[in-house]
Amino acid sequence: MTIHFVGIDPETDEDGCPTVWVDSATSDLLIQGYEADERTVTQCEALSPARVPIPPGEGIIRVPARMVSIIRKACDELDPGVR
Repeated sequence: MTIHFVGIDPETDEDGCPTVWVDSATSDLLIQGYEADERTVTQCEALSPARVPIPPGEGIIRVPARMVSIIRKACDELDPGVR
C-alpha cells in the first residue's frame, strides 16, 4: 500500500478528526479537514486568479493551524532532501 498515515489533529474528538496521509507512489498529500462554510468558499473564489467557482470534485477545506507540524512532517516524508 502506498498510502500511509502521518498524523491526526492533536485535539481530535470522536466526531471530527482532521487527518493527514501521504501517498508515496504519487507524492500527494491527502488531507481530511472541515468543510469550509459558504462565506469562506465565496471569498476564496473571489481571490482566485481565474475568479471562477470551485469546480465539481474539488472543495475548500479548513485544517486547524495546530496541524502545521503534521503537514510539515508529511512534506518532509515526500521530499527528504528538504530538512
